[in-house]
Amino acid sequence: MIDPKLIRHTPDVVAEAMRRRHKAIDLDMLTALEERRRAALSKVEVLKAERNAVSGQIAELKKRKEDATGHIEAMRRVGEEIKELDEEAHIAEAEFMQILLTIPNLPDAGVPDGADADDNVVVRTWGEPTQPDFPAKPHWELAEALGLLDFERATKIAQARFSLFVGLGARLERAILNYMLTLHATQHGYTEIWPPYLVHPDSLQASGQLPKFEEDLFRLREGLYLSPTSEVQLTNLHRDEIFEAGALPRYYTAFSPCFRAEAGAAGQESRGLIRQHQFDKVEMYKFVEPERSMDELESLVANAEAVLQGLGLPYRVVLLCAGDMGFSALKTYDLEVWMPGMGKYVEISSCSNCGDFQARRGQIRYRREAGGKPELLHTLNGSGLAIGRTWAAVVENYQQADGTVALPPALHPFMGCATIGG
Repeated sequence: MIDPKLIRHTPDVVAEAMRRRHKAIDLDMLTALEERRRAALSKVEVLKAERNAVSGQIAELKKRKEDATGHIEAMRRVGEEIKELDEEAHIAEAEFMQILLTIPNLPDAGVPDGADADDNVVVRTWGEPTQPDFPAKPHWELAEALGLLDFERATKIAQARFSLFVGLGARLERAILNYMLTLHATQHGYTEIWPPYLVHPDSLQASGQLPKFEEDLFRLREGLYLSPTSEVQLTNLHRDEIFEAGALPRYYTAFSPCFRAEAGAAGQESRGLIRQHQFDKVEMYKFVEPERSMDELESLVANAEAVLQGLGLPYRVVLLCAGDMGFSALKTYDLEVWMPGMGKYVEISSCSNCGDFQARRGQIRYRREAGGKPELLHTLNGSGLAIGRTWAAVVENYQQADGTVALPPALHPFMGCATIGG
């Protein structure tokens, strides 16, 4: 959530930020609600001052044994009016905050202008795009031929856009998961977390998924939700907590399946593992001091890149424009892996600095010094990586002319073999 003071004191700053994001918000409504709240509270202050003055007069009348009935009745009516005005101010504040929860984060000054993915900026590339000397197949064709995936039975069990990994296909999913978690926990300094897969609405609101993305979530009968990303759980590890001086930075990594209805999502990438209702992901998350957050973002991206480099997968790093960033982010880099069977780069990680946006929603704070006043910290999150898309990238980039897949050496210890098929 953005700072309410920005709406109340510098609405033009918010308006410009939303223009850059190509998002329409009703600033007039917010301004009207704020004026309504202030007017009600101003009247309350006047009436309370009047009540205090008259209370003194009532005390004097009683002291002199004189009739104070008229004054008492007048103050009873004043008390009722104060109660009504307090309620009006409370309602205006609640409506103001509810709208504020739907406003995205303000883009950082270093974020390029633009409306959509076509305006994103390629920052760097790593590795040469794999170009086999035979017709490259997409991962779903390779997987079907090798018996690694069974989408037909997955659809029978659940519905379309779910996947069923089989045999070495299942082992490859698990191997990639173990490779990623081991790398982040042993070499990148992250504490490993294995979180619940169900989350409370308060957790979704703190991380920024509610109320904005209600239609993309799977809600359960008990009022809980299936988590759309373990960013939710990691954000809420320290909700309503204060880090004492010297306790930051704090890094966490977690695996979880992710569940997304993806309402209205484009169908062009619905084949294979690219856009599924359920997928596995390893998440990286940081709680840091505000002045460090931009450097920590670069480090977060480097940690995600290390996974791809370790697997020998060509990729590029893309700086998102203001119009293409996620709701909670103030600056985002996407990592896009080369998929020779699909003939294009595909997003495999998104790394974002959220500033104090999530910290304000979740009241996550820290002290700069012992006994100091609590301040909002900054949070960062990044995919480290999406496991299913990594699975697809490995299969496509390491496919052989005979239809087998020669696995990257980094996965050999986790797979117990060097080749799939043959």
